[in-house]
Amino acid sequence: MGNGFQFIDIIFFAMIAIFLVLRLRGVLGKRDGNDGSSFRDMFKQDPQEGESSQENNVVTMSERTKSPGATEPGADPAVPDHVAAGAGADDALVDDSPLAAGYAQIRRHDPSFNDEDFMVGARVAFEMILNGYASGDTDVLRPLLSNEVYSNFAKAIQDREQAGHEMEDTLVGIMSSDLVEIYMEGSVAHVTVKFSSEQVNSVRDENGDVVEGDPNAVLTVTDFWTFAHDTKSPDPNWTLVATRSLD
Repeated sequence: MGNGFQFIDIIFFAMIAIFLVLRLRGVLGKRDGNDGSSFRDMFKQDPQEGESSQENNVVTMSERTKSPGATEPGADPAVPDHVAAGAGADDALVDDSPLAAGYAQIRRHDPSFNDEDFMVGARVAFEMILNGYASGDTDVLRPLLSNEVYSNFAKAIQDREQAGHEMEDTLVGIMSSDLVEIYMEGSVAHVTVKFSSEQVNSVRDENGDVVEGDPNAVLTVTDFWTFAHDTKSPDPNWTLVATRSLD
């Protein structure tokens, strides 16, 4: 009898041990959704096998994968009402507006282009580039900018560092972002976005003294940024190719 009870005890404790092991594996194997993958997905499609993980900070502004109902190349694409109306239009739709014509051109070359998805990516890129420039993070800037724009940004950062200056650029918020120009140059699509934002800008010297701007003043800044993308390229990413501001 005693041996029988011991055998039952062994089986009982073994079952408890197995349960605890399975429970532990279940907990450790779970993702809580805060590992950063969702944040990275805002910028880039899932990397293919063999792709470098360093490309995860590239902003994807439109998906190249064809969506259901997408227009075939060469067909007349449907133009969204807000695009057909043109920038700032308040009355009836103007189907032959420059924005509508440009949108149709892009859609003929890239049926997957969607202006709403593009604008989401453009706003993310705007914030990333401003922060990257202010902090002097060229690794962040490199994949988001064209070669010419990156060269200008990198030179400005280098000059700032050599002078011992530190830039403080806080993006308080983006008040509005609007498409103002869409056009094609060959196979390259260009989209210009007007950003109206609130920012705090200042530059301090090596002693911490303010030499430019006002760290206590919130400014309303209007920027026009042009993004470009080669529709023949398998790379779905857009890059910033030109900037100008209303001073």
